[in-house]
Amino acid sequence: MLRKSFFLLISFIICLSSQLRSQQVLDNVVAVVEDEIILASELNQFSLNLAYQMGVDPRKDPEKFNKLKSETLQNLINQKILLAKAEEDSIVVEERQVDSVLEEQINTMIQRVGSAEELEKQLGESIKKIKRNFRDDVRKNLQVEMLRNTKFAQIKITRRDVEQFYKTHKDSLPELKETVDISHILLTIKPGEASENLARGKAEKLLERQRAGEDFEELCRQYSEDPGSKAQGGELGFIQRGDFVPEFEEVAFLLQPGEFSDIVKSRFGFHIIQCIARKGDKINVRHLLILLQPTKEDEKDTIEKIKQVRTLLDEPGTDFAEITKQYSDDETTKDQGGELGLLELENLQEKEFKNAIEGMEGGEIFQPFKTKFGWHILKLNARHEARKISIDTDWDKIESWALNMKRQREFQKWLEEIKKDVYVDIKTADSK
Repeated sequence: MLRKSFFLLISFIICLSSQLRSQQVLDNVVAVVEDEIILASELNQFSLNLAYQMGVDPRKDPEKFNKLKSETLQNLINQKILLAKAEEDSIVVEERQVDSVLEEQINTMIQRVGSAEELEKQLGESIKKIKRNFRDDVRKNLQVEMLRNTKFAQIKITRRDVEQFYKTHKDSLPELKETVDISHILLTIKPGEASENLARGKAEKLLERQRAGEDFEELCRQYSEDPGSKAQGGELGFIQRGDFVPEFEEVAFLLQPGEFSDIVKSRFGFHIIQCIARKGDKINVRHLLILLQPTKEDEKDTIEKIKQVRTLLDEPGTDFAEITKQYSDDETTKDQGGELGLLELENLQEKEFKNAIEGMEGGEIFQPFKTKFGWHILKLNARHEARKISIDTDWDKIESWALNMKRQREFQKWLEEIKKDVYVDIKTADSK
C-alpha cells in the first residue's frame, strides 16, 4: 500500500504538473505531530492526488473534496506517528532496499509515460534528480512498512477463518474482471539526420546572435524550447553533478561565471549554456534548448522498419521474445521479451491497445499500430474472461483478503493505542 502511495504521488505530479506549477504554494502549518509538522502544501498535494484518483472535481463537489482532505490529513498524521514509532524501535532500512524500490517506481513511471526522456521532460528534471528528490520519502515509507510487517507478519489465519470470511463477504466480493496477458514491441519515432541538421541550424543562428551582443536571457525567453526554464530566461538555478544528463554537465561545469558554451548536443537536443555563478561544488546556469523533433520523414522510416519486423514474425520458427530483445525500444520490457504482464482489460489506458485486443485470439500477433509512444506490435498471450470469485478456484486470493483484513483490524487497534502517547495538534478548523 505504501509503495502504491508513492506510485500515485508521482502519477499525480506527471498528470497535473503544469497546473501545480501555476498554483501558489501554501506554506502554513496545518498540523503538528510531536516534533514534525504537516504543511498545507503537503496536505493540498496529497488531497488533490486522492481526488484525481477517485474522479472528484474539487470545484464541482467541494463538500466531497473537503471530506477527502480531512481523511488525507488523518492519514498524514498516522504516517508521522508510525514513522516516529519506527525510529523509536530503531528500524533501519538498507540502502539497497531503497535503491530497489526507487528503481521499481521510476521504471513504472517510465513505462507509464513511454520513455525516460518523456519522464524527464514532464517533471522538468533528470532521472537522477527525480530519484534524489523521492529517495527520502521511499526510505520513510519502507521504515513504516517494515514496522507493520514486524508487528503483524506473525498473524495467521486458519482454513475455518477463510471459509467464514468467504461466507460473510461472498456477496460483496468483487468480480474478477477480464484480464489479458500481453507482450509488445515498441519502435519510437526518432529524429533522423535531416531533423538533427534543422535543430542544429536553429541553435547556431541563436548562438551567433548571442555572440553579436544580444541579451541571452531574452533570447532564452523567446526561443528556448525547454518549458521548465523558458519563463525564467533559461535559468536553472544551482545544480550539482548528477542533476542533468552527462553531455550537458561535462560542459557546464567547465564554464566560469559569465562564460558561454558552444553548441552542446544531448539526447534532448542542442543547448547553449551560460554559467551565471559558482557556489562550492554547485553552479547556477542558464541555457537555451532547441529540441530534436522528428519529422514526417522520420515517421515514415519508423513505419517501414516496423513493417519489416512484423514480416519477420510471420516466418516459421521465429520467437517473439527474441525479436523483441533485438528491435524493441521499450527498455523496461525488451529484456523480458516485451512482456507487459496480466492486465485488466478495462484499465488499459491506451485505447489503441484495447481496440487491438478486442478481436484477437490467444497467441495472435496484431498488425502494427500507433500510440503517443510510437509504433507497436502486440501479441496476445492469453485472455481470461470476467467471472465471479469462487472459493474452489480462488482460494489463494480469498485467503489473502481474509488475512489482510485481520491484520488491518489488529493494526488499527494498535495504532489507536500508540496515538494516546503522541502529541498531535490539528490547526485547521475544517479538518478536525
